[in-house]
Amino acid sequence: MGQPVRDYLLTLCVTAAVTYLLTGPVRKFAIAIGAMPAIRARDVHREPTPRLGGIAMFGGLCAGLIVADHLFNLNSVFELSNEPRALLSGAALIWLIGVLDDKFEIDALIKLGGQMIAAAVMVIQGLTILWLPIPGVGTVALTQWQGTLLTVALVVITINAVNFVDGLDGLAAGMVCIASAAFFLYTYRLWYGYGIEAAAPATLFAAILMGMCLGFLPHNMHPARIFMGDSGSMLIGLVLAAGAISVTGQVDPDAMKLFEGSERQATHAMLPVFIPLLLPLTIIAIPAADLVLAIVRRTWNGQSPFAADRGHLHHRLLEIGHSHSRSVLIMYFWSALIAFGAVGYSVHSASLWIVLVIVGLSAVGLVLLLMPRFTPRAPRWAESFVPPRYRRRRHVGDEGHADDEEGAPGAPYGQHGPEGSQMTSPVADRAPVSVGVSGVNGATAIGPRSRFTDRDHADSPR
Repeated sequence: MGQPVRDYLLTLCVTAAVTYLLTGPVRKFAIAIGAMPAIRARDVHREPTPRLGGIAMFGGLCAGLIVADHLFNLNSVFELSNEPRALLSGAALIWLIGVLDDKFEIDALIKLGGQMIAAAVMVIQGLTILWLPIPGVGTVALTQWQGTLLTVALVVITINAVNFVDGLDGLAAGMVCIASAAFFLYTYRLWYGYGIEAAAPATLFAAILMGMCLGFLPHNMHPARIFMGDSGSMLIGLVLAAGAISVTGQVDPDAMKLFEGSERQATHAMLPVFIPLLLPLTIIAIPAADLVLAIVRRTWNGQSPFAADRGHLHHRLLEIGHSHSRSVLIMYFWSALIAFGAVGYSVHSASLWIVLVIVGLSAVGLVLLLMPRFTPRAPRWAESFVPPRYRRRRHVGDEGHADDEEGAPGAPYGQHGPEGSQMTSPVADRAPVSVGVSGVNGATAIGPRSRFTDRDHADSPR
């Protein structure tokens, strides 16, 4: 069992390395062709930032599939199944549509049609849902049209859910990486725990998807130097949906040999069969909730469901006082809690402590949501090892000595501390620095400008 794990790790590392190395040249290419739209009313970034990060992610996907095809323990996935080729075909089509949208801003209905066509391409090549395990009913075989419609619907919903949540630096890539990690653990257990070969393609897809996200994240964390754009968000959404479709509609419940013992034991044993039906929903629970709320909000206000606005969940977190980085971490926390909670419950469904841990962590998450102004401060001996935002601010007093500032750590600059002293912004103390091509967020593609902009008056979330 150790050898397959090493093969998966090798595939993941190669995918991440190729994605990481390609992102730099892709960023320069995006700047050169002008694929960096002007700031929009819903944007949270302050400077024009190049897109087309999906080009590097697609390169990582191709590299991961090529490496896996040449590994002894993973080569059987390509020999026994056509699903990797189906994934590559659909991914290439959705990626091309995303690249065109990043550059030319194509119509939303055209993108929706392209998503359906990409899903249909995968269905034609065999990546489709064949049956569904229904609790209390058993395994229900689907007709060709039923399977096709359900597959297309799941692909479109997942793609748009990931696309909707791509609103903060590092948010979409991190959440999908967390979801794919949980999905990998589940599918790997099906393959090597139950010996089900049909779960092998989904396991490979999850490992490659983790590599794509991990390779892109260093360039996309706040402040992002490049965005994945629709070419990236739709691509990782399609790969995530492909893995869910593969394991949901292809794994035969009878192969698990779960129907032994009493009816109660069989009910608990059947949980791993039902989890594939729920796991695709849990791993995109946050993006899917954001998608549903956005559609309801826009239609209620008489707008098109595709009309962009500033009402997404990450925008709400910013409005109540959370910083950019903390908003992203909170979304990471809830995604990990839901995805890994579902996987853990599928393994030990009879254990009460799983439920207690989930409830406890949910309480912690609620506390974090209600404390937007809390910023942890590292002890003085550890200040040199942490980012500046976690260090105590110091200012020179009237007598020339430095004093620690113990005011409200998360309060915005320009507000008064507990003793009424004016808290000045570090931005105001720094002289503007003209930067070259290597400037923050690629702003110098349209001319030199200050590296440190005043963020207190910016009111245009991404």
